[in-house]
Amino acid sequence: QTPVLIVSLHDVSPLTQTRCMEILGDLRAVGVAATSLLVIPNHHGKAPLDAHPACAAWLLDRAADGDEIVLHGYFHRRVSRGDEGLGERWITRCYTAGEGEFFDLEEGEAVRLLQNGRALFAEVGLPHPTGFIAPAWLLGEAALRAVRREEFLYTTYLNRITRMDGGEEMTQSLVWSARSAWRRVASLAWNRLLFQRLLRTRVLRIGLHPPDWEYPALRRQILALIRRALAHRQSMTYEHWVQAALR
Repeated sequence: QTPVLIVSLHDVSPLTQTRCMEILGDLRAVGVAATSLLVIPNHHGKAPLDAHPACAAWLLDRAADGDEIVLHGYFHRRVSRGDEGLGERWITRCYTAGEGEFFDLEEGEAVRLLQNGRALFAEVGLPHPTGFIAPAWLLGEAALRAVRREEFLYTTYLNRITRMDGGEEMTQSLVWSARSAWRRVASLAWNRLLFQRLLRTRVLRIGLHPPDWEYPALRRQILALIRRALAHRQSMTYEHWVQAALR
């Protein structure tokens, strides 16, 4: 069986469209046939897709060209609570900068946001998403139940792909942090080592974020690793990989 490369582009929205278009152009140029686009329905409450027809039309074109549209939270912003412990505060504020929207939602609230997200996608004509990936990969147990209840086919975490039929593929995603100079330096070193460690895996995952392309060193490394991976791997989306696994 040919090993697989799955490239995902996170935080796709009207607020990031210009940068995402640049990234997708570079991915196509190095041979990535299809990308999983993690689309935020209403980014930080400032950019509902139905108010941005140009972005919706662009996403429709991307889907028609083979890219996957994945539901990626709803607002991609977590409302902080006053009763958080030290560990929760570190995860939700320092580690994710307040982006872990589905980290500790109650099941009912998670269902509401999932349904609203799918409804907004449908309103602008986007295909029905079969995958849900939580912002920052932080998906609490109650929210996971909601994902199952809404009959998504899969979700992913930083270290695995989880199918709703119970199957799992343990595979760590390469991901870069661009938020500060020390994080960028650490990301370059870590991903160089992680790529070597994962060379023999069945599924190699590379997760990108729009700010990655603001820094030439990150951009160069990402594209170089993708070129190396594609010498021995077939690129596909999460949805295609999951559907093949279910057959």
